[in-house]
Amino acid sequence: MMTVKIGYLLPTREQVMRGDHGTEGLLTLARYAADLGFDSLWAGDSLLARPRHDPITILAAVATAVPDVQVGTAVLLPMLRNPVVLAQQLATVDQLSNGRLVIGAGIAADTPAIRNEFEAAGVPFEKRVGRLLEGFQLMRALWTGEPVEWEGRWTIDTPAVLAPIPVQPGGPPVWLAAGVKPGIERAARHFDGWFPIGPDPETFGRRNDYYRECAEDADRATTALYLTVCVNDDGAAADAAINDYLAEYYGAPPEVMRRVMACFGGSAEAVMAWIKDYIDAGAEHLVLRLVGAHKDTLATLASHRHVLG
Repeated sequence: MMTVKIGYLLPTREQVMRGDHGTEGLLTLARYAADLGFDSLWAGDSLLARPRHDPITILAAVATAVPDVQVGTAVLLPMLRNPVVLAQQLATVDQLSNGRLVIGAGIAADTPAIRNEFEAAGVPFEKRVGRLLEGFQLMRALWTGEPVEWEGRWTIDTPAVLAPIPVQPGGPPVWLAAGVKPGIERAARHFDGWFPIGPDPETFGRRNDYYRECAEDADRATTALYLTVCVNDDGAAADAAINDYLAEYYGAPPEVMRRVMACFGGSAEAVMAWIKDYIDAGAEHLVLRLVGAHKDTLATLASHRHVLG
């Protein structure tokens, strides 16, 4: 029987929104979640659109502070970074974690704030899918530890060797965030996993079936899922808290955000039943973004984990 993994998204964005730019609180939450039995710890990515701690740097700290659990990006925008530099950074984190790194990656939504973010980083927003694919091709070549020459969007004229190489042969697994059919196909054909943010369990299940059909090696492909939850015995209050959270986090109407991402608020029993619907539909690794008091919610979810089997 498949063992489902449950991960916790560190509140790097939320902490900055509260005016706290420190890191010790994040490391404390990471240790707390790991002690409760959470399987993985994650950090999101943004430069200017939704400012927060750099995910690669914070995961390097988490990897050394918290043993045994996986660490990952949920999700990284690799197009904002030079892939040669990024390959070295990710290989270093994989070494620090002794092979526990997972790279969740995405192409970014098309919004004015994100377009401005790309422009500020000196990266064209258009053709970002091609940059994503070629960037990972180049990183994987560098991660072999063999001499690499490259001619494309980036150029390595003279054969060069990158160090360190990752602990994981071929590099850390890459899970692609995607919701539309072409993105699901890219996840299946070019990467190691599919990492959507929704939608409802039934639609997710159909899309996962399609992902499995497209996967070149279905036995190795991973189906992950990013969920937003709020635990409160008052379901209406929990739902309202999620709406307030989404409006502040994204600066967009919550009903718009709920169309593309899976969110649920209610009692611990109701939340776990909702999560189990996704597991029954094929989710293997769930990453939870929490709304509300994180320590209390982590403890409550951990005490109800047996419901998931």
